[in-house]
Amino acid sequence: MNSTEKYGTDVDTAVQLALEELGVGIDDVEVEVLDEPTKGFLGTGLGRKLAFVRVSKKVPEEEPEEKPKKTTTIRTQKKSKQKPTQSSGQRTQQGSKKNSGDGNKNAGKAKAEKTEKVERAERAAEAEEKSLDELLESVEHVTPAVDIESLQDLGENEGLTFLKEMISAMNLEVSTVGKTDGKDVYMFIDGKDSGTIIGKRGATLDAIQYLTSLVVNKSGGDYTRVVVDAENYRAKREKTLEKLAMRMADKVVRSGRSFKLEPMNPYERKVIHATLQKDGRVVTRSEGQDPARRVVIDVK
Repeated sequence: MNSTEKYGTDVDTAVQLALEELGVGIDDVEVEVLDEPTKGFLGTGLGRKLAFVRVSKKVPEEEPEEKPKKTTTIRTQKKSKQKPTQSSGQRTQQGSKKNSGDGNKNAGKAKAEKTEKVERAERAAEAEEKSLDELLESVEHVTPAVDIESLQDLGENEGLTFLKEMISAMNLEVSTVGKTDGKDVYMFIDGKDSGTIIGKRGATLDAIQYLTSLVVNKSGGDYTRVVVDAENYRAKREKTLEKLAMRMADKVVRSGRSFKLEPMNPYERKVIHATLQKDGRVVTRSEGQDPARRVVIDVK
């Protein structure tokens, strides 16, 4: 690995995490600050942003190759009366033909070996992806798949009204639909500006869901779970996190060392824990404080 990207409560923390993963010192890398940290709205933590850095190993300067010293080989030949000696021109011509033939043969062999390696790597990647998919079929998803057609229209709802007014104030071109299964509330967003609603790694979508949930549950009483989704992002993100968990577990088992994932929100940490709960090779735990709290995967 020549580079990595990390989050942290400040730039120094993010850089230190990257150095630990790369296994190098600060003098051996180049640091690029992608996002500066912010404290959030009025010190409440709402809208707080972590520092985000990219750390890359420095490329060592190539030393000029030393030219091989020319060596002179003197060959002695015994004169033979039976076989006429070849002229130097004839020997050179024959040698050139032989070298040319050997060079073409070696080049063809190297090309064939390279092609075979690429094909082996592609087959291995396909096999890994297939095995991951098979494993994930047995995983109990944190957020079960929702069949929109089976849900009822939400009708008049303070949360849905709040969400529509907030999107309107943002001047975004999207449509919003509210549904319910009689217990939980689902709000689906669709349209060309859905990417803005989702935000970087779903941060904006999570904030919108949090605020909408506060509005829905402000009157007290029984708690109503609110799910705000855009372009089926949550299901796609959960699938990505599950595959990440599987790959990191394999890496931990192979290396015999623990591995720290990037900081995640409670929902995403729950996905990682749930995915690896049935993996008898590893254990997971969370460490740190929000919003820099992260999952650690260790050998069991």
